[in-house]
Amino acid sequence: MDTSQTTQEYLNMDLLRFTTAGSVDDGKSTLIGRLLHDSKAIFEDQMEAIERTSQQSGDGHVNLALLTDGLRAEREQGITIDVAYRYFATPKRKFIIADTPGHIQYTRNMVTGASTANLAIVLVDARNGIVEQTCRHAFIASLLQIKHLVLCVNKMDLVDYKEEVFNKIKEDFEAFSSKLDIKDIHYIPISALKGDNVVDRSEPMSWFKGGTLLYVLENVHIASDFNLVDSRFPVQRVIRPQSDEYHDFRGYAGRVEGGIFKPGDDIVTFPSGFTSKIKAIETLDGKLEEAFPPMSVVMTIEDDIDISRGDVIVKPNNQSQSGQDIDMMLCWLNEKPLIPGGKYALKHTSKDVRCIVKDIRYKVDINTLHKIEDDKKIGLNDIGRILVRTTNPLFYDSYRKNRNTGSLILIDEFTNETVGAGMII
Repeated sequence: MDTSQTTQEYLNMDLLRFTTAGSVDDGKSTLIGRLLHDSKAIFEDQMEAIERTSQQSGDGHVNLALLTDGLRAEREQGITIDVAYRYFATPKRKFIIADTPGHIQYTRNMVTGASTANLAIVLVDARNGIVEQTCRHAFIASLLQIKHLVLCVNKMDLVDYKEEVFNKIKEDFEAFSSKLDIKDIHYIPISALKGDNVVDRSEPMSWFKGGTLLYVLENVHIASDFNLVDSRFPVQRVIRPQSDEYHDFRGYAGRVEGGIFKPGDDIVTFPSGFTSKIKAIETLDGKLEEAFPPMSVVMTIEDDIDISRGDVIVKPNNQSQSGQDIDMMLCWLNEKPLIPGGKYALKHTSKDVRCIVKDIRYKVDINTLHKIEDDKKIGLNDIGRILVRTTNPLFYDSYRKNRNTGSLILIDEFTNETVGAGMII
């Protein structure tokens, strides 16, 4: 096989984005380190540096958590603070891992890491069982419409690899997860420190007949996770080259957020409502016969109509919702609480508007999933349901229907900080 063919095969491989979640010291960073180590995805110099650092601690173990815990404070305190991203590939699939913190005060970091994930790995310490953070992170995964969840019962070596310990935790989580909107849940007993059931099957846990964690990651079906029915193309940029060769060229660049577009398709643009046909779909590699999520492309259309950044191209018989009153679930990410009646900048796909908070409907008790209607103060790491009114109409879908066109962020106009992540109901 020549090099170009190998490169092309790599580029065409499936990409799975997954995130780790769980309580403090459940072994999230160690698990990722073990996954990278046993799948031969670590460079020799990285491994040597980790071994040197581990020798200084004198406990006899190679601290694989150092692969992701790169901040000095993380190494000193032995905790994960910020989201760390790692990339690796096997012959079957490419992966992007988001290692997220377990502390309650870093829930916003977990939301950030999980917002683009196809799958969430929730770790549970076999000695402690299901705890508050397990429920919190599983609920956030459900809220963010992550369709696949793997519950890894870690540190099985510390409970003598007992099957009854694993079964009890599985039963407890099944009782809680019945309230969540996650259809595909896998349960795996592992030891991240020893490597049991991470990449290689565990001999001490021969009673477990399921696949290893890597097997699940390589084979979980994600092709149907994208919405290929509702065609959505938010315009990010209008391309008008200032050259004699392309002086007639007008292209609309963006990322396909839903559906399938082909040359010749009838389209309608919003907010103008003008209709036309797609003339061509292009990338740097040439023209395409079709474009689908999450491809970034340039479209040209047959008619010279007014389209600008923030406009949306859809199919005439399948249009998105539009409106200025937006009902959403909100994860609050800032130390300053949400202000009822407050004004914020709002970013939705490629459109920027301003908004005012009209109503705070309720706050969610993340442990019981109950609505709290008598306490509507939404502070850092809280999740609640709010209603905002925007200065201009948005063209959107519900988050359940399309994660990309159903999500938005709120921004503090004075500090330019992202203060909230919203999921449109």
